[in-house]
Amino acid sequence: MTASPQLTVLQVLPALDTGGVERGTVDIAEAIVAVGGRALVASSGGKLELPLLRSGAEHFKLPLASKNPLTIWANVGRLVQIIKDEGVELVHARSRAPAWSAYLAAKRCGVPFVTTFHGAYSTKGGAIKRAYNAVMTKGDRAIAVSQGICEHMQQVYGTDPEKIRVIHRGVDTKDLDPHAIDPKRVVYLYEQWKLPDDKRFVTLPGRITRWKGQHLLVEAMRHVQTPDACALIVGPGEGHEDYVLELHETIRKHGLEDRVILADACSDMASLYALSDVVVSASIRPEPFGRITAEAMAMGIPTVAPAYGGAAEQILHGQTGWLFEPQNVQNMAQAIDHALNLTPEQRNQQAAAARQRALDHFSKGQMAQATLNVYAELL
Repeated sequence: MTASPQLTVLQVLPALDTGGVERGTVDIAEAIVAVGGRALVASSGGKLELPLLRSGAEHFKLPLASKNPLTIWANVGRLVQIIKDEGVELVHARSRAPAWSAYLAAKRCGVPFVTTFHGAYSTKGGAIKRAYNAVMTKGDRAIAVSQGICEHMQQVYGTDPEKIRVIHRGVDTKDLDPHAIDPKRVVYLYEQWKLPDDKRFVTLPGRITRWKGQHLLVEAMRHVQTPDACALIVGPGEGHEDYVLELHETIRKHGLEDRVILADACSDMASLYALSDVVVSASIRPEPFGRITAEAMAMGIPTVAPAYGGAAEQILHGQTGWLFEPQNVQNMAQAIDHALNLTPEQRNQQAAAARQRALDHFSKGQMAQATLNVYAELL
């Protein structure tokens, strides 16, 4: 897509804290600016506000994180004013509460409305909750982050398949390049976490919470046959302290102190992947996409993930990684052993195949171009 300087897109989301929704917003803003357009973002602000502004985008701070019906209604008028004042040509919403405000504002102003359906939202609460969620299907185009989410939109909400566009989330394949990592960065992590030199690391990155399945990896390590394998669980545990204590108790109970390490959150993900021998996803529910899997593939690291959700769309079993039966710890352990016992030649072949697949299907550039193409359909 070749955009004119007049292309002005407003993205709307609750906040700009860390997360896939927020990171995707910044990535698309960068892409809009790169093709000569104006990228506007409305949110309540957050940690990614500065990177957004550095990309050349503009930010409007509104109370869009609120689910209060009165605030949602008030935000309609605020967004209408931005659309009119800034000459917005298209509105793109990424979360339910702000999407209601954005939908009504776009409708009032007569501009195209796009949504990104980032996950399978809970329908507990029946018809009312389903109706609330359904705003994410009201776009003139509705972007699904995986084929699984596309099918979910049709089955649960009856979304017209003609207006759905599947665009996998993209990862930064330039930063996640195994040949671009300074070894000193990896050494720093070894020293920071006091990691042993005689282990091969089976890494599970992500917030420490039950649905991410860290307990399943701990259990799987009882069955992993590779003697020098060590699980490295990395991520913040704030708000889930009871679960963290449960993990420590399970490790102690089974005598796995030398086979499982819990580490703090890591901001240098590329280096974390570089020190890993295998990267695992163990989520107890299907991931809508699963960024960790795509990032590890971009780094050429063998990946192991449950055979459902976004991971099953990313991994070619036996070629770019291994899929295991969801929540089956013995099956997970077997997959980990397979990954750890590749010959050097097999590992190199798989690394090349995994990175190429990430470049072809899951890169930030691919996601950005596909999203700009959706805008072009409506403009």
